Amino acid sequence: MISRVADHLFWLGRYLERAESTARALAVTRNLSLDGELRPRQAWLPAVVVFGEEEPFRARLGEAALEDGEAVQRYLTWNDDAASIAQAIRGARENARSVREVVSLETWEAVNELNLWLAGAGGDAFERDRHGFYRAVREAVQRTLGVVHGTMLHDDAFDFLFLGLMLERSGQTARTLDVHHHALGGAHQVVETALWLALLRACSGFEPYMKRYQGEASAESVAGFLILDARFPRSIAYCLGDAAERLGRLRTAASDPRGGSLTRLRTLLAWVLDEAPPAVGTEKLHDLLTRVVDETHAICHEIGAELLGVQASPPAGAPGPAASPQ
Repeated sequence: MISRVADHLFWLGRYLERAESTARALAVTRNLSLDGELRPRQAWLPAVVVFGEEEPFRARLGEAALEDGEAVQRYLTWNDDAASIAQAIRGARENARSVREVVSLETWEAVNELNLWLAGAGGDAFERDRHGFYRAVREAVQRTLGVVHGTMLHDDAFDFLFLGLMLERSGQTARTLDVHHHALGGAHQVVETALWLALLRACSGFEPYMKRYQGEASAESVAGFLILDARFPRSIAYCLGDAAERLGRLRTAASDPRGGSLTRLRTLLAWVLDEAPPAVGTEKLHDLLTRVVDETHAICHEIGAELLGVQASPPAGAPGPAASPQ
């Protein structure tokens, strides 16, 4: 496979995951803000931070806008210069268009249909039924990934797409957990429990967590579940393990330069599995999650340089190439 095609597939996966993660986080944050237990800033600032938009948001809209949930939602949904839902969906569409000869017809149609809906009826849905809008984005991305699974050959193209998706997901889970972990400081016990449950919902982990633990949510159990659970497909360990398996098929250990992307990814996974248990519930949790975010970002850069024919992939919170030639 030529590097240009691999690059588009890698970013198609990342953009699809980013659109779904943003829609889910905004829906959960909106529900939290409506329950009256949190100050507006306490509810909405984590959403801005999670997607790496704190400084651009302040520069564009000012400090006071962090108290305005409507401003945050519009910025993270429609802003072309941010890690927004609209930017991610357009990026996914452009990358899918560039490799139409590689992805299945059904995959292209699903991505294009989502983009057309967003540009048309999506605007009305956003104004009329905000919760329904976020649900529609989430379900459309999930359907698209189901189409990918059911209609594409599970070959190198498939692995490149899901390699990008899993690396994006691991970084998003780490960011979400870290930001919300710090936002919990000083919260009342009842509010803290509600926030932990909201964090699980933001990562689609509420039902799996309840089936696993069948009890009251605690900081230690939620953090451990989202970092280490090998059976939950959005946990950090699961995502890194899946990404390492796919990258191992694409690049063997013998062809990986010393300290290259495959070696670095496997090292990160081993470190997380070793360091996470004693870090959960302590001040070391922030350091662990920060390293996951930074290392995931660096691994994406190395994959870009080694396999995708680019000097460096864009940072995890910034727009990536849509359809630029390599």
